Amino acid sequence: MNHEVFTLNELEVENFEIQEVLRCILHTIVFHRALGLVRPRDIDSELFDITYVQCGDPDVEKKLEEKIDQFIAWVEKHPNKKSQMCISFYEIKNKQAAWFTNKTERLCWEQWFINLSVVSSKSPTGKSHHLKPLAVDPSETAVEEMSAHRASLEKSLREVLFKIITLVNEKKDHIPPVQNQDVVSFPYEITIPSSSDSSFGMDMIKRMLQTGHPTMLS
Repeated sequence: MNHEVFTLNELEVENFEIQEVLRCILHTIVFHRALGLVRPRDIDSELFDITYVQCGDPDVEKKLEEKIDQFIAWVEKHPNKKSQMCISFYEIKNKQAAWFTNKTERLCWEQWFINLSVVSSKSPTGKSHHLKPLAVDPSETAVEEMSAHRASLEKSLREVLFKIITLVNEKKDHIPPVQNQDVVSFPYEITIPSSSDSSFGMDMIKRMLQTGHPTMLS
């Protein structure tokens, strides 16, 4: 069984676009790797002419929203930086550590790296990431720039979502046997940059050294 790593193309986003971009990407990944009894729900994006699918599970939606909010909070403290989010799927196995004792370990079988380049807002307001930018008498040039940026981002986001769907359909041999009928059959973890360290890569290395998890399948 192999450990697959998928790195998605970097998207250039403004702060108020982060939430919707991550919703589209995370829900698409989780839905296609849920493998359990899901109730698919089509969702129209609030910002883009894109429809994506959710699992229809409140716990999944809550977990993803919490991670998105944490990611946005990190971005607000580290403006105009490239940033990365990782979602890892793993299985839990019992490993005999010594006589009459068992040790539980997490075996990671798939990881997705989501890459964003956050740029200063081109909108006239550039306020909350929860809202669309308000048109406050922007110049014609500003409107054209906003329109061009939005069209470019929507095109790139569509390409990323198509890439995810292509990969989940092509790469199946590494998926462990499904052991339960939960909506999301395998545990998953979403890792964001540390609030105290702007280097996501170093933070991931530190966590792996400290915990030894998740173990990669070979």
